[in-house]
Amino acid sequence: MLEENESDSETAKNNTKQVRKRTRDIPSTSVHVTPIADPTYMGQLNPAQIDLETEGHGCCGFLVIFLVIVFYVILFPLTIWFSFTVIQSFERGVVLRLGKLRKQNGTFILGSGIQFVLPCVDTIMKVDMRTITVTIPSQDVLTRDSVTVGVDAVVYMRVINPAQALLCVQNWTLSTELLAVSSLRTVIGTHRLAELLSCREQIDARLKTQLDEATGPWGINVSETIIEKNENILVSQVERVEIKDVSLPQDMQRAMAAEAQATQAAQAKVIAAKGELDSSQMLQEAAQRMSTAPGALQLRYLQTLATIATERNSTIIFPLPMELLNALKPKKQ
Repeated sequence: MLEENESDSETAKNNTKQVRKRTRDIPSTSVHVTPIADPTYMGQLNPAQIDLETEGHGCCGFLVIFLVIVFYVILFPLTIWFSFTVIQSFERGVVLRLGKLRKQNGTFILGSGIQFVLPCVDTIMKVDMRTITVTIPSQDVLTRDSVTVGVDAVVYMRVINPAQALLCVQNWTLSTELLAVSSLRTVIGTHRLAELLSCREQIDARLKTQLDEATGPWGINVSETIIEKNENILVSQVERVEIKDVSLPQDMQRAMAAEAQATQAAQAKVIAAKGELDSSQMLQEAAQRMSTAPGALQLRYLQTLATIATERNSTIIFPLPMELLNALKPKKQ
């Protein structure tokens, strides 16, 4: 057994030496990775990629377009009814010719009104530019201090670039809604319950920032309203994100109510104690002043007798001479 183990170890060492020798014989070469600019990848669409999409259709594409134009001219009285489309004032249009963006008058986006399209070749896609309200249903979220709360929100959004909204994402409304749900969970999880109840505007602003970064390449934005001019087309952004309601579990509500009641009771006791302390200090100061003025003490004695005689008529009062009280006082050394 020992001889077999020794032979195996010697064989492994010989194989290792051979591998090292072969590795040394391999010449060292530098590897350079060249990034491939694929204009058909629509994850992050930019204007340069859109220009690449419209460079040309190839020989087959131009042949198809030429044949369509010939048939259009031959069947002109009939084809004219399929050559125009109407875009409403709240819509913008994007034309795809043989699957590629078509540029008209220096822009990819068609404005409102009657627009001409070439039948069988052009496909016009309309995008609603009005504000869309997306309500996020209540989500059970765990806060930073391990409290489970139910939070719902509402997202107000508008498309700012119809071409990106159509080409970069399949369903921009659903994608933005799902992204808002995940962003809501992320942001709420970094705040405490007290911050969630008191600093709602700051949380809304943070939600806007996160959604802006994610939906920017889609042609959608959820921050402030910005109006910019793109030739003859007015493009606007989405407006805001708001947290509608924050609901707490019943046991947490009872605990917070008990805590609030205890806090109010403690504050009431503190206020009452402060009042008693102030009143005792004032009584002590009044007693000291009255002790230095004998006439004041006698006047107070007469006022007390008058009050008792007025309020309690059935009470029998035996006046005590003030001289007797003065005689009972200890004499000052």
